[in-house]
Formats: sequence, structure tokens, C-alpha cells
Amino acid sequence: MSSSPVTSKKVAYVRGLPLLGSQFDLKHDRLNFLQRLAQAGDVSSFHLGFSTYFLVNEPELAEKVLVQHSKSFDRGRRLRSSRLHNGIVTSANEAHRQQRKSLASMFQPRHVLHYADVVARYGEQRQQQWKDGEVIDLFPQMVSLTMDILGNVLFNAEAISKDGTLAAAVDGMFKASVAQLFTAFSPPKSWQTPRRKRLREAGERLAECVRTITAQFDGDNPAQERKDFLYLLIKARAEQGEAIDVAEIARECWPVFFAGYSTSPLALLWAWYLLMQHPEVYQKVQEEVDSVLGGRTPTYEDLANLPYCLQVFKETLRMCPPAPMIRREALHDLDIDGYQIPAGAIILISPYTMHRRADTFPEPERFDPERFTPEREKQLPRYAYMPFGGGPRVCLGNHFALMEGHLLLATLAQRLRFELVANHPEVGFDLEHNLALRPDRKIEVIVRKRKGQV
Repeated sequence: MSSSPVTSKKVAYVRGLPLLGSQFDLKHDRLNFLQRLAQAGDVSSFHLGFSTYFLVNEPELAEKVLVQHSKSFDRGRRLRSSRLHNGIVTSANEAHRQQRKSLASMFQPRHVLHYADVVARYGEQRQQQWKDGEVIDLFPQMVSLTMDILGNVLFNAEAISKDGTLAAAVDGMFKASVAQLFTAFSPPKSWQTPRRKRLREAGERLAECVRTITAQFDGDNPAQERKDFLYLLIKARAEQGEAIDVAEIARECWPVFFAGYSTSPLALLWAWYLLMQHPEVYQKVQEEVDSVLGGRTPTYEDLANLPYCLQVFKETLRMCPPAPMIRREALHDLDIDGYQIPAGAIILISPYTMHRRADTFPEPERFDPERFTPEREKQLPRYAYMPFGGGPRVCLGNHFALMEGHLLLATLAQRLRFELVANHPEVGFDLEHNLALRPDRKIEVIVRKRKGQV
């Protein structure tokens, strides 16, 4: 376990414990461990039990893994064995292509225009619920806001976050899946371990939520013209003469929900936190929205005239990519630019470390939205900035996510200003029980309604 994997090019090997390898580092101190690997070289390696892992931290090599050699990798057996395996998030290559084709039409421009109206409407409704001077816990507010938006866009549902059942089910699913990923050894599938029991129970709770939501769909009502994902998918199947199973079709929408649930609220949370830490940037955002909107609710057409808001959101995604790690498993032996990757090896690509390469982003820990002016963004190497992944498995809803974040920043910044409560402790990342960059504590803020705004 102490020898480095044999390659044509030298790979820096980071030692771990006998037998267990780097399990404790990866589970309990993941970000620092990823940074150690990144500092060791463009390609570094470690072991987890009997499995060999490589971290690829160079843009051109990342592109080769995700694009040129995409058919040589899948998401890995541990993800396939989790309850997330039925979705586009973790499906195998051929099934993945079929599912993407089915969902891609849902992101056509004519639909995105409707989704933008939904986003702005929910943003306005939420800010009206907050009272001036009220103290709120920002993360659950962003979770429920984006969950309600997703519920409407995907299923035409209203306020699906209200009773907390769905959020608890999704949280349980993710936490149980994360626990399964970062263990040195996986018991035989026939063993019903406590971890697998929690995963099964979370899946059952989620399935019940699916049944509750889809039970409200009336497929026989021709007057029920809708624009949500579920309706459009069912309509497309009906037009092709296919049999309709509402619950089965709904499951095709859930991967989009999972992706949105795990990324959008965190991206917004960190954007507000960074703005509160940088009042001069916050002021510039509000000056832009005041100048462009003049007090009215923003529309999709307004976004082109709100470039600084988008720069803030993109810089937030650079510093705090909601999914800090991409995982692939080699299906066979292959050579990637001189690096010999054995079959079964796990390749990790970390947007978190890639976005902190000082040769691409000088002073990488400094929050600077000017990095993403159109001129400077064009100069970035391909795959140096990849908050939504890349290649055939790039996040299908990436344009929706950018639109949603851009629009919600503008909507809320126009109406109010968030302030951290007095003596608020510094907030860090908690990755021990999550795949996403969640805060390690509550972010409590005071809502300050802006003068002259509703």
C-alpha cells in the first residue's frame, strides 16, 4: 500500500493508513485533503481500502477525462448501488443518453421564459413574507424557496416545502449515499447493514412523496394545459402513442430536482454571505438593480442588463461550487496523456481545487466578481471553471440554475438587504455528511427592507 501506482508519468502519491488508506482524511477533512492532493501535482493518487484513486487538477487533463474519454468512465459501482441510481444523476452511459434526450426539450428557450416568471414570482412572494428587522436562518429559507420553485417548474405543485417531508426525505437519501461512498470496504450486497437500512428507508419516504405529488395530476383533463416538466413529458409520450405511467415518468424529473435541491440553495446562500462580507460589492449590486428595474419585478429580458449580478453569482460558484467533487470510475485500462489509469480506478476532479489554481485565478481566496466580466471570462482555459461539471454529463439544468440565481439575486437585492446578526461567528464548510458545500453553522441574518420598496 506504500508504493505509487505505476504510470508513464510520475504521479504524486499521498500515503494513508495501512489497509484503510485515506478514509479518515476523505470523510472528516475532505476539502483540506483535496487541497493537499492538488498541491502535490496536476495528477496525484491515494488509496481507499483496495481501490486506487486519482485526483486530476489540470484543465486540459480534466477535459480529456470528461470529454475525450467520457465513454471509458461511468459514475462508479457505489453510486450505482445507491438509491440515486435510477436517475440521470448516476445512470450508466447508454441509459444516461436516453434520459438526457428525454429531458433536454424541457430546457428549450420557450420553456425557460416561463420558468423565469415562476422564479421571480416566488422570489417576490418570499420577500413579502419577511418583516423588516426580522431575524431569519438563511439556509433553510433558501432551501424552501428554491424547493418551491423546483416543485412548480417540475410538477406544477405549490409550496411543496411547507410540511418539510420532502426535504427530510431528500436529505436522508443524500446523507445515506454519502456514507456509502467514503468507506474503505463495502459489505456484500446481501448484508442489510444499518447504513443500507437508512438508505432504503429514505428511498421509501421519497417514493411516497412522489406518489403524493403525482396523484394530483389529472391526465384526462384536456383543459389542464400546463408548462411543468411532468405535464410536458406526459404530453410528449401521449403524442408518440406510448403508454402513460405518471409515477414512472415523474421519476425522470427527480434527478433534476436532486441536482437543483443540492446546488441552488447553497449557491444563493454563499452569494448572500459573500455579499454581506463585502459591502462594497453588495452596494454595487443594489445600484445596478435600482438603475435597471426601478422598483418593478425583473423579467427574463432584464437579465442581459444586469451583468454585475451575474458576475457575482459566477464568482460565488467559483469560490463555493456546490458540488466540490466529480467522480468517475475507469471501465478499462487507458492512457490519458501519458498517465496509465487501471480499470476500476476512481478519477476525482474537484471544481473546488480547480477553481483555486493561482495560475488561472490569482489570489484565489479573494472574492472578485470582476474575474467574470465577459472579456476576462473568455480568456479562461476550457475546464478551468466548471461549477456544473463538464462533458456529456454536464449538469442538464446549468442554464436554468444560472438564470434562477441571477434572477433571485436581482429580485431580492432590490427589495431588501441582509445583515449578519451582531457578533456572528465566521462560517465554514461542512462536508462530513454531505456531498455539497453546506455551512458548518447557522447563518442568521437581519432582514432590512429598503426604503421605498415593497
